[in-house]
Amino acid sequence: MAQSKKSVLFICLGNICRSPIAEAVFAKLVKDAGKQNEWNIDSGAIGNWHVGKGPDRRAISVLTKHSISTSHKARQIKSKDFSEFDYIFGMDEDNMDDLKSMVPTNSKAKIELLGTYDPQGELIIRDPYYDSGEEGFEKCYQQCMRCCAAFLERMG
Repeated sequence: MAQSKKSVLFICLGNICRSPIAEAVFAKLVKDAGKQNEWNIDSGAIGNWHVGKGPDRRAISVLTKHSISTSHKARQIKSKDFSEFDYIFGMDEDNMDDLKSMVPTNSKAKIELLGTYDPQGELIIRDPYYDSGEEGFEKCYQQCMRCCAAFLERMG
């Protein structure tokens, strides 16, 4: 009997900064591990402000510097995501509060802060959207890389 795919959904406020970085980083790690056929990976937003748009130019720039590409278009989280994904990761406490307030009764998803997997113990992945430069996006990338690598390792 074929094993079903594991699935993960990364969530942030607008789905143009943190969560698409996390999605792209995790997809790269999964591909590098030869496990792309074992995972369904996506990202989404709490709010609908950026639906249909690509990631912030600074997010694209940081990913490009690390030889990672993305074709993601922002989307808002839907009720069905809670039954279709095994893991839903928020980036900060506000994301977690919003996610917990949306959980339907048929939810199968484990909802966690992505930062709980950070071996350096940085729990919160701060939103760099209002920063003037790329430094916050680079920090987000580094945090996502650590957290996603640790999560993937734990998943086997």
